[in-house]
Amino acid sequence: MTIYDSVQKTKLRFEPQVEGKVSLYVCGPTVYDDAHLGHAKSALVFDLLRRVLEAEGYEVTFARNITDIDDKIINKAIESGLSTAEIAERYTQAYHRDMASIGVRPPTLEPKATESIGAMSAMIQKLLDTGHAYRIANGDIYFDTQSDGGYLSLSNRQSSENVSRVEKVSEKRHEADFALWKAVNDDGVAFDSPFGPGRPGWHLECSAMIESYLAREGTPYAIDIHGGGADLLFPHHENEAAQTRCATNRELARYWMHNGFVTIGGEKMSKSLGNSFFLKDALRAYNGEVIRFYLLSTHYRGDFNFNEEDLIAAKKRLDRLYRLKKRLFGMSGAASNAAFKSALLEALGDDLNVSKAYALIDELIAAANEKLDTDPKDKAYRQNLLGSLAVIEEVMGFGAQNPYEYFQFGLDEATKAKIDALIERRGEAKKIKDFTASDAIRDELVAMGVMIMDTPSGTFWEMQG
Repeated sequence: MTIYDSVQKTKLRFEPQVEGKVSLYVCGPTVYDDAHLGHAKSALVFDLLRRVLEAEGYEVTFARNITDIDDKIINKAIESGLSTAEIAERYTQAYHRDMASIGVRPPTLEPKATESIGAMSAMIQKLLDTGHAYRIANGDIYFDTQSDGGYLSLSNRQSSENVSRVEKVSEKRHEADFALWKAVNDDGVAFDSPFGPGRPGWHLECSAMIESYLAREGTPYAIDIHGGGADLLFPHHENEAAQTRCATNRELARYWMHNGFVTIGGEKMSKSLGNSFFLKDALRAYNGEVIRFYLLSTHYRGDFNFNEEDLIAAKKRLDRLYRLKKRLFGMSGAASNAAFKSALLEALGDDLNVSKAYALIDELIAAANEKLDTDPKDKAYRQNLLGSLAVIEEVMGFGAQNPYEYFQFGLDEATKAKIDALIERRGEAKKIKDFTASDAIRDELVAMGVMIMDTPSGTFWEMQG
């Protein structure tokens, strides 16, 4: 497998530090609002990476943090009259629901900032002891960027480029220095530490969590892969790398992976621009698998320009997979198709080349429909085909739903209940051989746009069109 490393700007052969095991850390959400499509894109990219690595036989330890204390959370709490803990819990649960809806599996570890103050304090102390950090008069502690000979080696920036993006504090030694610890202030949200009450700096959080939860002794890098959005490369990941390098005398990650932005109308999706499209809104209108299929359909490193026309086209493409699945409905499960799995992993092993992967799936569907049209009773072929669909579910994370329920998405519960009641009445009429009544009910369903199919496993329905 090859991975494009954001630092070296080239594809590298993936070789874990410990044979058969992979440590993967991805920056998670700051839980002060609902997730938008940009969050979904990043989560899906690294969910796919994890699935591919596991399908290749690796044991993956995947950590994704929760930033549950931040100025944005404090401001939201003040606005709403709730506590910061209540705000963080509300949006953490919302994030979990949204991610589950698009098939993102829970991480192996999900450390929270508020539960990791001890680990962060320990790292700050190391940096103070080694002269890489200093304290100013008000109690704030800063990282001395000029004490790190490797600073800016991650983002390959010039020192003059990073001045405007950092806070202005007159007592800092250098304009680029960033906060490790902020002493308690008027908002009153603070944690106990050896340095007095206060809050940790955002950059410190991930470095300390990685060292505490994932890092192994005796390896040249704390973890194998660090991922996140392209906007995190600088300053967040640059500062993470500096902290870890200076506190532990080793580099943070062997491979750095960054996904591109999600844009609407060519602008980066962000709340400040007022063009944020919340994932929860998309999920009201589209099946979560459709959103997953769409957001994964372009290469992760490129920017993704969201528009509904392309989303509808993606749905039609995924519909073809589910129509094929309908043709096999009722058959017992089959073992994974090794040949198809190998081909799919070969495509995705090229830095998650989803274009090749989707092309393989399209070819499979086309060939399968042709074969089933000409030889529908070839049981061995059908079993093999089921095995291929199982591979798609395992690796790509879509195609797992009941095909009839998939096509029922968007109907309100009252309409579903009415259709189910009519189908039950039709079944009862057929049992007593009242075919006049059963045919009348069928005609009523057809008039509603409902297509029904009687199978040995029962009667299933979907909306036509």
